[in-house]
Amino acid sequence: MNAQKRLAIFERLAKAIPNPTTELEYTTTFELLIAVILSAQATDKGVNIATRKLFKVANTPQAILDLGLEGLESYIKTIGLYHAKAQNVLKCCAQLLALHGGEVPDTREALEALAGVGRKTANVILNTAFGHPTIAVDTHLFRVGNRTKLATGKTVLEVEQRFLSTTPKQYLHDAHHLLILHGRYTCTARNPKCGECCIVDLCEFHDKQLQPVKPPAGN
Repeated sequence: MNAQKRLAIFERLAKAIPNPTTELEYTTTFELLIAVILSAQATDKGVNIATRKLFKVANTPQAILDLGLEGLESYIKTIGLYHAKAQNVLKCCAQLLALHGGEVPDTREALEALAGVGRKTANVILNTAFGHPTIAVDTHLFRVGNRTKLATGKTVLEVEQRFLSTTPKQYLHDAHHLLILHGRYTCTARNPKCGECCIVDLCEFHDKQLQPVKPPAGN
């Protein structure tokens, strides 16, 4: 895919999604960090349901530590892998207090040293909270990158590096959320909505489904 086509794709996505941002609900960087940790192998909707209640009673590292394991689990038990996630969140809170004065650090090295934080989570925090031009490759970006040929690769890291090296600079900050939202609602894993896609003529997917998706009978 050439640079001119890449630019046109991002121009159209930016026009179609004028306010690209995370669908996780948060009011502080710490809340965002906890929400992202909880979102692994879970939906943003499910995480939001849990954190709406959790953050009302505990939205600082010390407050969450004060809940204890059972207390924290009582708020997040509807989320997949909640027991392991609760343990990681408590460890992460302890690390934030011991190493960073309770504040979320703004470097990749420090973020990835926290319990429950891998490269993808660090990229989300760096981009969404601190404005760094990073791209967190989740299942949506991996699929969209390979399907459209915007960024091909056999591994998550390969796709991330490809996106970083080829995305037009003016779209690097928003690319992460533009692509997630496009993948979540249009370029879906099953039955992609090619007939409703704003970049269908630019995308290099060879198995396009060009008929508009019809609503179920009775709707």
